[in-house]
Amino acid sequence: MLPPMPTTRVRTRVLAFAFLLAVVTYLDRICISAAAPFIMEDLHLTILQMSAVFSAFTLAYSLFEIPSGWLGDVRGPRSVLTRIVLWWSAFTMLTGAARGYQSLLAIRFLFGAGEAGAFPNIARSFSQWFPIRERGRANGVMFLGSRMGGMLSAPIALQLVAGWGWRASFVAFGVLGLVWAAAWHAWYRDRPEDHPGVGAEELAWIRGRMPYPTPDPTPGPTPGRVRYPTPDPAPDPTPGTAPATTPWAALLRSRNLYAICAMYFAFGYGLYFYFTWLPTYLIKELGFSLFSGGLFAALPFLLAGIADIVGGWLTDVLTRQRGLRAGRCHLGFGAFLTCAAFLFASTIVPSPILKAILIAMALASADLALGACWAVPIDIAPNHAGVITGFMNTLGNIGGLIGPLVVGYAVDRWHSWTFPFYITALVYTGGAVAWLVIDPTQQIRESDRPGLGQS
Repeated sequence: MLPPMPTTRVRTRVLAFAFLLAVVTYLDRICISAAAPFIMEDLHLTILQMSAVFSAFTLAYSLFEIPSGWLGDVRGPRSVLTRIVLWWSAFTMLTGAARGYQSLLAIRFLFGAGEAGAFPNIARSFSQWFPIRERGRANGVMFLGSRMGGMLSAPIALQLVAGWGWRASFVAFGVLGLVWAAAWHAWYRDRPEDHPGVGAEELAWIRGRMPYPTPDPTPGPTPGRVRYPTPDPAPDPTPGTAPATTPWAALLRSRNLYAICAMYFAFGYGLYFYFTWLPTYLIKELGFSLFSGGLFAALPFLLAGIADIVGGWLTDVLTRQRGLRAGRCHLGFGAFLTCAAFLFASTIVPSPILKAILIAMALASADLALGACWAVPIDIAPNHAGVITGFMNTLGNIGGLIGPLVVGYAVDRWHSWTFPFYITALVYTGGAVAWLVIDPTQQIRESDRPGLGQS
């Protein structure tokens, strides 16, 4: 007889908080794109000045990602995420108080500094609340929230701007974060052991001390067998704190760290095209109307949300059946390489509709590996997930900073969108190769000395 699932499922509420955080994060992050024409008209900004405002967020977000992720390891996600969301919500609302270019630039820079570390701290939370066999799906659900936020931000922002004006719309978006932060701080605990709703069975399940069914590789009438897994890496010994020291030397000597950063640089490089230039490409280059262009601009996020769920499930299944390298790295390699192929194919087909569909499928293909992207840092350093994902997301946002600039320069220099797509396809191909360098079975621990625990 197969063992029953845990009688309590508090970790699903942790996942619900992560999902809602991702939605609010992208609502607050992208709503300024929809409000940009109204802001530019009201504050008399040029296109170049508005571009600098967009870049101010990405620059600050990249600079403060690693320190904020490290704080999550040291102090725990409960307090650090509360501070992060309160900070960014305040500066979201303050965006509506901007009176000119300089004030708007400063506010958006501080907004990016405050939001930095949100996803690394969620990763840190997942390292404590989800066993290895559930981390891919957990990350998939969370990033479904980010794609929903990206898909909904433009229409919601446009409706609020039309009804209330652009200044009031930022106040409304900021309030959502305040509500989330209050609920999170009141309910969440950094360790499952400290939450009153967690039962003994769920705690054993989270810590990998409870048997769970896996497919039986031998034919026969028995549908499955019960496997007692090796316990997941132990949580921090002190509630809400990190190990005494962060093994910086071991981290910085780990080939895994650099391969993970290279992989996520490729992901961020391609992703930010969808945040910045896609509507312009669809309307100005492919000739879609505002309505149809808006639909095709939303399509990549819709498909990517579905891919996040499927990819999160798939990475866990492959990990359970074939091991971590297959579940994380082989899946990531295939997803990134297929993404590159879709982008290249979009430059060949003559139909604008097919081009738009292929570009949407490219993002969905890359997102198929997103659950694996964020599970791998937890696999190699569960007690330092904030730092590792901070490094990873920093490089992803540097890619996001460079990508739109390369596209803009290439289109301006050669008057063609084909060359930028070639470059992006090559970058994703490089990211696919980086996946093969990663070895998620090699962990970095507090006791690692230089030369140990490295891949």
